[in-house]
Amino acid sequence: MFDLDPVAPALGSEEPEPFEPVFPEAPEIPEAPSVPENGRLRLAPHPRRLRSVPLLPSSPALFPWLARRFAPGEATLWVGPRTAVEPILERLYAGSAVAGGRLSLLEGANRFHPYRIGELGRSLGVDATETLRRIRLARAFTAHQMVALVDGWAAEARRHPPTLLVGHDLPALFADDEIPAEEQAALLRHMARALAPLLREVRVPLLLTLGATGFAQFPGLADEGPRWCDLVTFARGPGTVRLRAMRDDARLSLVPRPAGQRGIDEFGAAVAEEVIAWDVPPRPTGRRSKSG
Repeated sequence: MFDLDPVAPALGSEEPEPFEPVFPEAPEIPEAPSVPENGRLRLAPHPRRLRSVPLLPSSPALFPWLARRFAPGEATLWVGPRTAVEPILERLYAGSAVAGGRLSLLEGANRFHPYRIGELGRSLGVDATETLRRIRLARAFTAHQMVALVDGWAAEARRHPPTLLVGHDLPALFADDEIPAEEQAALLRHMARALAPLLREVRVPLLLTLGATGFAQFPGLADEGPRWCDLVTFARGPGTVRLRAMRDDARLSLVPRPAGQRGIDEFGAAVAEEVIAWDVPPRPTGRRSKSG
């Protein structure tokens, strides 16, 4: 066991909350098209990219692949089921600490796991407490609180300059609150519009995550939100996570592979995607192996 300092709360008092409400686990959202229809999402042109501080470390190989999907002053969207997105998101938190970065995180789904993130940082060579000290976390417990947090995000980022902004499942609370549908849409569009001036002022990358239905959860995000760097879709199979980036159609498979095992991708086979070993335990097949 080890001790962890509480994660610093953003946009609020420096004193810890006396208690933390716990929401019930939300059901997984069924797979559905995530890219807006009629090509409304337009990626910003990138004639050049300059970043003085590395966003993520150069290894493991997952981090450079993810880092290429970010640009200062622009938003990157991850879309997919929670079981696929959240394990990668937690590794992003730990990787940012390894690179010496600082995160400003708005948590909409109350799914931040400090002990697990601290252990991931420790596995990458950073003390667990130091990993968490590099994350400023703001939780919302109502939809209106989330709107207020987004409105105040720029002021928070000025007080505590981050290297990466993260908005995890910002619309989640709107499904829980008893808010009329027309008011929900108006509030979400207001949040989408507020993200554009935020990035013009702060000029660091922004990562947003949504469930498998993507833009359907967040009215206004595609057409009234910030400039877009990339959109990455996630899919989960048995022990495998697949990622696909919209900008260059780059594809990545994270596969379970014990240390020392080599894959067919290393032997010149024609594959349309990068393949990286993944520390997901292999799925039991229920079949006995036969010797000889």
